[in-house]
Formats: sequence, structure tokens, C-alpha cells
Amino acid sequence: MRHDGRKPGGAAAVLLIVDVPESDFRRARWLRAEIERHNHAYYVLDAPLIPDAEFDKLFSELESLERRFPSLVTPDSPTQRVGAAPAPEFRQVDHLSPMLSLGNAFAEGDVVAFDRRVREGLGQDHVEYAVEPKFDGLAVSLAYVDGVFVLGATRGDGYRGEDVTANLRTVRSIPLALQGDHPQGRRVEVRGEVLMFRRDFERLNNVQRAAGEKEFANPRNAAAGSLRQLDPRVTARRPLRFFAYSVSGDEDSGLPETHSGCMERLAQWGFPVSPQRRVVTGAAGLLSYYREIGERRVSLPYDIDGVVYKVNLLADQGRLGFVSRAPRFAVAHKYPGEEAVTEVLDIEVQVGRTGALTPVARLKPVFVGGVTVTNATLHNEDEIRRKDVRIGDFVNVRRAGDVIPEVLGVLRARRSGHERAFVLPSQCPICGSHVVRAADEAVARCSGGLVCPAQRKQALLHFASRRAMDIDGLGDKLVDQLVDAKMVRTPADLLRLREADLAGLERMGERSAKKLVEAIDRSKATTLARFIFALGIRNVGESTSRDLAAHFGSMEALQHASEDELQRVPDVGPAVASSVSAFFCERHNIEVIEQLRDLGVRWGEIAPREHAAGAAERRTFVLTGTLPNITRERAKEMIESAGGRVVGSVSRKTDYVVAGSEPGSKLEKARELGINVIGETELRELVGAFSVREQKS
Repeated sequence: MRHDGRKPGGAAAVLLIVDVPESDFRRARWLRAEIERHNHAYYVLDAPLIPDAEFDKLFSELESLERRFPSLVTPDSPTQRVGAAPAPEFRQVDHLSPMLSLGNAFAEGDVVAFDRRVREGLGQDHVEYAVEPKFDGLAVSLAYVDGVFVLGATRGDGYRGEDVTANLRTVRSIPLALQGDHPQGRRVEVRGEVLMFRRDFERLNNVQRAAGEKEFANPRNAAAGSLRQLDPRVTARRPLRFFAYSVSGDEDSGLPETHSGCMERLAQWGFPVSPQRRVVTGAAGLLSYYREIGERRVSLPYDIDGVVYKVNLLADQGRLGFVSRAPRFAVAHKYPGEEAVTEVLDIEVQVGRTGALTPVARLKPVFVGGVTVTNATLHNEDEIRRKDVRIGDFVNVRRAGDVIPEVLGVLRARRSGHERAFVLPSQCPICGSHVVRAADEAVARCSGGLVCPAQRKQALLHFASRRAMDIDGLGDKLVDQLVDAKMVRTPADLLRLREADLAGLERMGERSAKKLVEAIDRSKATTLARFIFALGIRNVGESTSRDLAAHFGSMEALQHASEDELQRVPDVGPAVASSVSAFFCERHNIEVIEQLRDLGVRWGEIAPREHAAGAAERRTFVLTGTLPNITRERAKEMIESAGGRVVGSVSRKTDYVVAGSEPGSKLEKARELGINVIGETELRELVGAFSVREQKS
């Protein structure tokens, strides 16, 4: 059958009469529409409808059809987004109407003055404005003829720009053909911003870094550099996005009468538009919107540098006209600059609550992001090496909202030769313990977990937590008071506390002090697994603590274990073995453990698992009801420490059901299946003389 290459509905730049089977023609038409539907859902709505693999199948099928019948290729085909051969240079093209810059407002008084000028110019008491964020990207214009994308250009000098049509075709959020109803036989020009989301920018720089290529300074530079590639295939590999912010057209284009209406029309045609757009009235409405978006600025997925105010009624825009090269009906209200250049005076190291060492640049004070910045994070030693930051360098600093300022890059051209390289200390600057760094981690850490003042509060809270020593009543605020008053330095100091020591603290009456001391005394009877977990060793959680306790059987054996011996424990790899070894290599930590033992802490040492012959080993238990003296969590711990396994439901593979008062249906199921039902006393006999505190939490 003979068909032309027109897009259904009459849109095509060229008419080609070819022989194409009816079924293939219809299939290609359906595939084009379906692929664009999924592109729109993925890139514009951020709500994919099908998995990537299914999308790839559709795309491959369309490519196959177009290879068999080249005349099926239309300008709006999704296959035309992949990029053509490199262009020798960009040709200059005229804009349908000038792409002029907006005037700027920096203070509230500027906005009030703008509203006054607009009201006076229109002779109105109140004016309605369309407002939206000001994207920090690259402005472009897109020309559509009869609904098909035919030309894309950069701003240039405002009247003429560079033809980057081939590159813009690769941006998947730009529709190659307008959706829904659109002006037939007319030309419309859509204005908007090409930009890069922050997360995509980070991924791109990671790729650049891995390939040994130059990294981009910020998302805007990355977007601009990607769009102006002579080879569209390079642009196609870059994660560019587009947001439309205005539209104009030939006479009788049927566009709405307001800017807000035009934005709705753009969304109907398939363009991404700002979800934060709105209509407000007067200067008060403008300033309120500015403050609202300013608070939400950091949470947006892309960079903005201000908000834009436009008189909403297009007829009023025409009446106000232009002054010089800027419109009278619009203004950009800028936020304080988020980047600035300053000098690195020194690089110091901060130790966090988890022992992480973070290099911090001490900066010559600079005003950025609305505040004076004197410090900026350098993240870790690898980042310093990668960016080659040295003491004495001039650097570009960024601050966005409440985000901690960071050093983006170094201005190497300003180096004098007197700059000094930074060396991470081998000992903690706070407590003098060794600094360790796991092979698979970028962060270096202090190994003095029990004694380092920087980690003190975190270590104490962890030590006293429910799954560790379970000191009921020792919360954040009380730990803050104890540490700030220098009453407690290490976990051993907690056990020395008496009622008289506590009575003078805020919100700590006589009764509360008595209860806390009783809880501290109760905590002294624990298990080896809980005690290991309470020490807060890096990378050692509850499960690993149980495995270490079961394997070594005693604290002394664990303390003297080599890294090779540690790695013989199931699920203990090099990182965990290194953390455990480093912890016990610190004499400070050993001293605290000895002090805890001297103060009465008992952790019930057991026979190592490989030699154990207890009745609980390799048996399966189910717990139901309330036990007289221990919680179900403690019972589970006893079983697991003795080599048994606790599961949640009863089956024929269950060996024992441990039943307390008010048992549930599990007891009935056990009796039906003839499974052994035991109580707390029998459980203790099974797991052996295993020391567990006989007190409910």
C-alpha cells in the first residue's frame, strides 16, 4: 500500500510517497505514539509506566521498522533523538521575537517599586502576577510548525542564537510533536531552560572522574557544555532536562489570554512546566512567594537563583511594553549568591560523634548564600586529594540554604607556589587514639570509642541502650547533663554513680535518682553478646556480637584474637575483623573493660560454639506468652547464644515451644503436632548455666 510519511493529523516537514505495507505503517505510527507517551511519563511526569526492558523492546521494534522502510522516519520519530553526525559549526538563526533579559530585584524595596510602576502604568489599584522559580540553566527557544519541532536555538544576543536543533532533539523531556490540540498550519515558539538535576550532575561527574576526564563545576556549566557539543551523540549521553516558561506564536494561534493560561496550555502539549508556578496579587503576594520558595529551595531537585514575576494578563504586558532590552511587565527577584571565591587559611580536622574524622577548611570570611561563611567541609581525605585543595589556595565555595558550605574547586591559576598540602593525622586530635581507615571506606575514624571526648555522648547512649546494657532511664538529656558537668567520661563512670550524685541534676528527683541507680546495678548482670555489642565497636552489630560471643566464648579470647582468627567467625569479613582488632589494640578501651569488670559487671562466659554440646545447639524454638522472670527478647538471646534458633511460627520442624502465661494459638498448634512444650525453668536447663539477668525490662 502507498502511504506518505506525514505524522497523522497532517504534521510533516516533507512529503514522501513510498511503498509500505498497511500493517507496518500502522504499527510504526502506534509505536511512535506509545514511545513518546512513555517518554513523557518518565522524563516529564517522573512516573514511569513500564519497566526499562519493555520500553527498550518498543524502541528496538521501531528502529527495525524504520531500517526496513526508511520513509517511515519522520522528524518527530523518537529514534531521531539519538543524535546525528557531528556538525562543523553552529549556524546563526533569528528568533521569532527577541529573547530579552529580565531586570533584577535584590531587595524587598525593589519589588515594591516594581509593583508600583506596573500599577501606575496600567492605572490599576491591584495587579495579578504569574510567579514561578527562576531556573539556573541555559535559555533556549523551540520552534514548532504545524505541531512538529523544527528548530531549536540558544539565546545568543537575544535576537539571533545558535542552531542547536540536533542536540535539543536528544533531550527527552522536549516533545518532538505537540500533544493534544495545537494550532494547525501555524508556528509557535516555546521558551524555556535546559538544565541538569543535581543528582544527575553528581552521576555525570562520577563518570567523568572514572574516565579521567574534566569534571564540571556546577549543574549549569554541565548543561551548557552538554548542549553546545558539536557531536549530538555526546549530548544524547548527558542527562539534560527542559522546563518551558513561555510561548508565543503567529496571529490566530489561539493562545490563552493570560501567562498562567499559557503555562497550562504548554503542559497540555506535553512540556514540563514548573510545579511551583502560581498566581498572586500585589507586592505582598510577590514577597510571600519569594520567601516560600526560598525556604523550599534546597529541597528542589534542581538549582534556581531566584523567582520570576510577570504581569499575568498578556494584553497588559503589551500595554506596558519594554524599556531598553528588558520588559516592563516582568522582573527576576534574585536570591543571595550561593557561590563565592575566598582563600583557604588552614585545614583542620573535626571528630564526629561516631569517630569520623572530617577535614574542614578555615576560610577567609566571605559573604555567600546570605551569610558570612568562615568554614567549609572537605568531606574526607580522598576528596581533598581529588580536588587538590591546599592551604593557601583560592577556592570556589558553595552554600545552599541550610546546607553546610563546601569547597567546589580550586582556582589553580591563582597559585603562588607557597601553598601547603594537607596531611591527615595518624592520631585522633582529641584523644590521641590511633586513626584507622577500612579498606573499603573513604572515612577515617578514631579508634578510641570508649574514651574519646568527641564520641563520649554517643558511646554512653549506645552502652546504656535497651539492646546493649539496658540501663532504663538513661536518655539523651540526662547523658548531656552528666557529660557537660564532667561527672561521666567513660561507661565505667556510669556504674560509679550514686543517688547523691544524681539528685542535684535538672529534673532528677530523689525517686528518679533511686530508680536509675537500681537500673545501673541491674545492668551489671548481662551476657557476653550484649556486652560486646555495648562496647560500640565499629561494624559490630547485635548479630555479629552474638557470633563473636558464641565463637570465642570469653572476652579474654576475643581481645587477643588476631584478624585471621576473627575472620574464621561466620559472616565476619576483613572490615569487621579490622574494626574489632583496632578497638582492642587501644589500651584505653581495655582499661575501661577492666574497670567495668572490677565494678561488678558479669557477662557469663560460655563454651565456644565449636566445642559446645548443649541440648539447645542446632534446635529450633518458638516463644509464646509471658515468661516469669525474663523477657522474650532475653529468652531469644539465651537460645541463640547457646547455638539454638528462634522462629516465629510452629511447624513439624519445631523442636521446642517455650510457653509462659497467656500463651497464644502457638501452644495449641504445638499440642496438635506433639511438639515438646517447656517453661522458663526447662529452657534454662537446656541452655546450660548461662548467666542472664533475671529482671524484666
